[in-house]
Order: sequence, then structure tokens, then C-alpha cells
Amino acid sequence: MPTTRGGATDPAELAVRPGEDPWTAEEAAEARHGLEQEIAGLRAELETAEADLASLMRDSADGAGDDEADTGTKNVTREHELALAAGSRERLEQTERALLRMDAGTYGVCENCGKPIGKARMQAFPHAILCVDCKQKSERR
Repeated sequence: MPTTRGGATDPAELAVRPGEDPWTAEEAAEARHGLEQEIAGLRAELETAEADLASLMRDSADGAGDDEADTGTKNVTREHELALAAGSRERLEQTERALLRMDAGTYGVCENCGKPIGKARMQAFPHAILCVDCKQKSERR
């Protein structure tokens, strides 16, 4: 079981692939900082998207005098904003989950096969949950 200090896992005990150097405290701190910054940015992005959506919903309720083109444009814009918000929400959940995995000592462990994902992959894609092999298998399905 990984050693914890103040709720955070000892970086040297985070999963790495055979032949990789263990995580250093600096690398783990950098990964954590990047995840925390991404969370803050995504929360701000979601706040803006939700305000935009509320405005669009108010505007669509007051459609008096709109022709079909105006109504269609508003619908397309609203659906686009909904898709953007959903994407931001999903990325936020993935990023928060990565931070929780780091605290739990499971950061860098494939959720499918349980093998190490690889430090280099985690540094490039900090919220990865699958090793390369499992990711390729999931994409073939």
C-alpha cells in the first residue's frame, strides 16, 4: 500500500513501467499542479458556458417576430453551446478523477488490466486511465 503524507501518495510509489525511473517529487508536483490548473480553467469555462446557455434559453423563449431562419440559428447555437458544455464537463470529471487517483496511489495504473500506464504517457496525457494496449483494444471495438 502506498505511503501517504497529508493525503497524497509518496511520488516514488506511483506506478511506472519496467525500465522507467520512479516519479520524483518534482515530477509529481508538476503533474498535480497541471491537473489543478486544468480543473480551474475548466470550471471557469463551464461557468461561462452555463451563463451563455442561460442567456440563449431566455432569448429563445422570447422568439416573437423571429422568422424560421432566426429560430433555426438560435437552435443550432444552443445545441452547439450544449455540446461544448458537455465536453467541458466530461474533461473536468476526467481531470478531477486523475487528481483523486494521484491521492489514492492509483495514478498511472491501467483501470482495465491493472498494469502501469507509463510515466511518459501520464506526463503527456495526465488523465489517461488505460495503458496503450488497452486503449488500442477499446478503440477497435
